[in-house]
Amino acid sequence: MKKKTKRGIRPIQILPLGFLSVIVAGTLLLMLPAATRSGSMTLFDALFTATSASCVTGLTVVDTVTYFTGFGQGILLVLIQVGGLGFMIMTTFLFLIMRRKISLRNRVILKEAMSEESLMSAQQMMRSAVRYTFAVEGTGAVLLAIRFVPRFGWAKGIWNSIFHSVSAFCNAGFDLLGAEGSLQRYVADPLVNMTIMALIVLGGLGFAVIHNVVSYRRYHRLMTQARVVLLMSVVLIVAGMVLFLAFEYDNPKTLGSLSVPDKIWGAAFQSVTCRTAGFFSISQADLSGAGKLLSCILMFIGAAPGGTGGGIKITTLAVLLLTIRALVLGKKDVEVYGRRFDVATVRRALCLFMFALGILFLGLLSVSVAEKGMDMLDLAYELCSALGTVGLTAGVTAEAGMFTKAVLCIFMYLGRVGLMTLVASLGREETEPVVQYPAGNIMIG
Repeated sequence: MKKKTKRGIRPIQILPLGFLSVIVAGTLLLMLPAATRSGSMTLFDALFTATSASCVTGLTVVDTVTYFTGFGQGILLVLIQVGGLGFMIMTTFLFLIMRRKISLRNRVILKEAMSEESLMSAQQMMRSAVRYTFAVEGTGAVLLAIRFVPRFGWAKGIWNSIFHSVSAFCNAGFDLLGAEGSLQRYVADPLVNMTIMALIVLGGLGFAVIHNVVSYRRYHRLMTQARVVLLMSVVLIVAGMVLFLAFEYDNPKTLGSLSVPDKIWGAAFQSVTCRTAGFFSISQADLSGAGKLLSCILMFIGAAPGGTGGGIKITTLAVLLLTIRALVLGKKDVEVYGRRFDVATVRRALCLFMFALGILFLGLLSVSVAEKGMDMLDLAYELCSALGTVGLTAGVTAEAGMFTKAVLCIFMYLGRVGLMTLVASLGREETEPVVQYPAGNIMIG
């Protein structure tokens, strides 16, 4: 009789476990008395904050600048950086610094984390990602220092510049501006707006796309993913800006009191930040119903694969739209730019969309029972923000009970790890069928 072999932990299971370990470590560190200004942080608040920082979301239960000491803010910055770059990328980077050999197993995990097809390209991409990250964050910090140093002084100004640059590039949304309400003070400031928006977009595009653009520089020579990501990013940002401008133009609590140029800045920033960033230059709680619904849609879509953002990813949306186009035009294959997508790609996109929609529906159903006095749209807004690792809030997080905050924690974790990665890590590896059944017919529609 043959003995069953131990399967052990598969490479793809390391990713969710890795993020979980970072969250646990962050929770313990934030509970240290040295991390806060008024005694130790409670276990649940520390867990929520560590989850939000590690999953680069930005939802908070305490005011970051007044509650945490410099040490505590430093812990948050490290968690944001690790969460933005990804657990395996940071680990591999440390291995390379120490000149340790990267095993084949770790290369497989890195391939999954970077959304790369080959082991060698994934390792090369990791090196480029780390260099690119520090270069962009450094440039962003220098530009933000032009505004923050004159206002806060050299020490605090430089720290604020670094913190906000890292937070923006990692699409985290944590800020040190306290009662000002994120970047509302800078709604009409072109330098701050352009710098933060550029950091958000560059972080959300994905390292593979940036590497491809830098390598080839011409749109027609880029790989299919890079071309789709760039096109969809431009479409979503421009469309979001135009729609926000239309929905909030006369709203006195958001864009209504601003001049026309400032309205455009505010609408553009809102469109960009909904792509999983978390900073805001206009009040989120005072958005119109249409504005909140549009924000939910953009947060649900999210950024690009392999980047610092969350959501179902714009490539998933692109595949679904191209599938619809193929069906309407009567085409058998789903095509774009002279390339066709295989059935597995279309199936993964559809499954991811349905998984995310189903989880969002179940979450909304559960928190609506727990928070009976809150508006349903505000609850949906908060859940989309958590699942998309955005961090924008309509005021629900601060007022919600422990059950709702626990649901938000779960959503933030699912959004950062990735639903397909989590499903693949829990399920069995795909195998070829031993028996193939005859085709059956079923009516659709």
